Amino acid sequence: MASRVTRLVQPAITASAASAGGRRRIRAISMDVTGTMVQFNGKIEDHYGQAAKWCGVALSSSEVESIPSSFDQAYKETSSKFPCFGNSSMSAKQWWRECVIRCLELSGARMTRDQEERVFQRVYSIFGSHATYSAFPDARPFLNWAHRRGIICGVVSNADERYGDSILPMLGLSDRLSFMVFSKEVGEEKPQKKIFEAAVHAAEPWLVKEKRWGKKAAPLIPSEVLHIGNDFDKDFLGARKWNWLSSWPAR
Repeated sequence: MASRVTRLVQPAITASAASAGGRRRIRAISMDVTGTMVQFNGKIEDHYGQAAKWCGVALSSSEVESIPSSFDQAYKETSSKFPCFGNSSMSAKQWWRECVIRCLELSGARMTRDQEERVFQRVYSIFGSHATYSAFPDARPFLNWAHRRGIICGVVSNADERYGDSILPMLGLSDRLSFMVFSKEVGEEKPQKKIFEAAVHAAEPWLVKEKRWGKKAAPLIPSEVLHIGNDFDKDFLGARKWNWLSSWPAR
């Protein structure tokens, strides 16, 4: 078991020891999702290509191979047009419909409106299943480790709320997560200040429920929060810019 939890737990232990030396101890931990707690399964070109084939849309082998680069372009275009997954202007599902269909168009898919909807729905369903996501082996042990120590855990992610609504519960991780902050809801992404501030506000009310801190728990401050994420600029440096502790997991 020790080897399975080292990648996430050891940085937290190190950071906690350091904080205890000159500042308050860690009272909350936030984590990114994909690449930190959750890993992506398979290849995007296989998932999209198989969905298209299932719906009767023919793609050549070269068109299927172009899907990863087409997705990157489509994602950038859709993000530029509708920042933060559309924020309050559209649903996450509508945002992903725009992105997925644009990706397939860029790869050369020729679809009717009915085919577009069928292929999108197939892709959207696949990306909410075990076919595309699984938890890292140390994710659950890490959350249990933090829970035993009365540390509030949550999510801060440049994503939409589907992670919290279905994917994290599906993977058995949500019951140890007290707060979830997503860029779609906040309207700002890491490494910007607003999303980190939102996380502090979301975590603070949970402190009074932990015996370690009690009903008279002092307000939560950034230097008492550890953020763990796999993006060096957005997670590691982003959190430190706003006076948080941060850790970059060895994935």
